[in-house]
Amino acid sequence: MLSRRRHLERCNRLLAQSPCLALLGARQVGKTTLAAQIAREWPGPVHEFDLERPSDRARLSEPELALEALDGLIVLDEIQRHPDLFVVLRGLIDRHPERRYLVLGSAAPELLQQSSETLAGRISFHDLGPFALDEVGADALDELWLRGGFPRSFTAADDDASFRWRLDFIRTFVERDLPTLGSRVPSATTDRFWRMLSHLHGQVWNGSRIAASFGVADSTVRRYLDTLTSTLVVDQLQPWHENVGKRQVKSPKVYINDSGLLHALLDLPDRTALERHPVVGASWEGFIIRQLIEITGARRDQCYFWATHAGAELDLLIVRGSERIGFEVKRTAAPKVTASIRSAIETLHLDRAVVIHAGQHSFPMADGVDAVAARSLLDRHDW
Repeated sequence: MLSRRRHLERCNRLLAQSPCLALLGARQVGKTTLAAQIAREWPGPVHEFDLERPSDRARLSEPELALEALDGLIVLDEIQRHPDLFVVLRGLIDRHPERRYLVLGSAAPELLQQSSETLAGRISFHDLGPFALDEVGADALDELWLRGGFPRSFTAADDDASFRWRLDFIRTFVERDLPTLGSRVPSATTDRFWRMLSHLHGQVWNGSRIAASFGVADSTVRRYLDTLTSTLVVDQLQPWHENVGKRQVKSPKVYINDSGLLHALLDLPDRTALERHPVVGASWEGFIIRQLIEITGARRDQCYFWATHAGAELDLLIVRGSERIGFEVKRTAAPKVTASIRSAIETLHLDRAVVIHAGQHSFPMADGVDAVAARSLLDRHDW
């Protein structure tokens, strides 16, 4: 089993600071496994409830009475199936501030709304994504890109088994999981929309274009997009804009959140099929952007892209306080300092710019601009 030490340490820090931690992530991403690791290392008693099990739901038929008698760490898995528990947890936390609650959910809109409103000031959040490069090692970069980071996909016996797992995941997610999470969109519609979105991976959101294909209003396809985003299978990278005297793009870029799911949605079972497909560059870009966000430890509200209508752009802009770092992702072994990068440096006053490329070597390209090989991302400690 691959270690998820970075996430484990972060969760333990949050549990030390807050009486309740919500561990959120897509289905099958490894939340239950991580919770089991937390429980094994917990210094006191641990009580676990899986709300997908009828027996555990029965144990919580009178939740306040059942939980009142417990102490230590209380783990509640798939809590979106029992959202009224949040009201109970508020009273328990106030009466017993020494206890800790770890709640796991698949980021249903109901979960986020209930928890943020009912437990305001009492709850922390941690998003668990698929495996990242620092968890599997730089030598597995190509395999991680092709298969994605869902544990069962990445650790499958071979590429064929991995691909079949992802196809099954997509079908189950659309037909069973999304309705369970509160989606009222017909499964056939969601499947069609998700596959259409995969062809637009890495592009600026154009709701009118997609709405015309479905024959519905822009607001309807926006609701489809927000549903997939809230369940952490799609990511919207927000645009950065400020008063710089240039017309800037103000709509988000949309990415399938896991490269393996992207390749399954596009029916690309192996590396040969991927390399021959027009999406290969966008797939690489989205994959590297996700690794950069994970490796740098940047929060989602610190991550943007930047683009002007004149053509200048940055694939990723990380803004941390007064520090600004710009990233360009190029699937080439011979990166160059482009006019777009120079424009971003000058316009946004970047502290530094980095070009991530597919070659073997890292080197400085110009003053304030470095070329970094994707395989060397883990070697940098100055992000």
